[in-house]
Amino acid sequence: MRTTARVIVPIILVVAISLFVEGHNLPGGGFIGGVLTTTAFAVIYMAFGLDFLERGVLGRDVDPGKEPSRDRVVVVYRRLFAYGFAIAVASGLAPLVFDRPFLSQTFVILEGLPIYDHLEVASALAFDFGVYCVVVGGLLTILSVVGAE
Repeated sequence: MRTTARVIVPIILVVAISLFVEGHNLPGGGFIGGVLTTTAFAVIYMAFGLDFLERGVLGRDVDPGKEPSRDRVVVVYRRLFAYGFAIAVASGLAPLVFDRPFLSQTFVILEGLPIYDHLEVASALAFDFGVYCVVVGGLLTILSVVGAE
């Protein structure tokens, strides 16, 4: 499982980022990118456990003889959920400042990028990022709380 996780998690994360970036023009976006990112974290959680998640991913010190606190991890996930929700709401309300309808968008075309070569970046990307954070934070909170039971 650990060997498979080391190979499969980077692939899942690359696909999640690709779907997230292309999501405002093609199928995908914040929701499916968030679900795939959560899947990668679930594989890490199953293969290496919460202790690895605390030390390796969140960068926290854990006493070797002491069981890691799931509450600290859940607080991080809930905070991610709250920040994502705030970003999504703010990106929806931002056009109102410029006397535009709620959730209206604009875009900029970037040329000559290394991977995509031609990329259209829409202001909807901010909303997608908020949805991404909400999905990752919410699903990882559920996974951690249910996994603790």
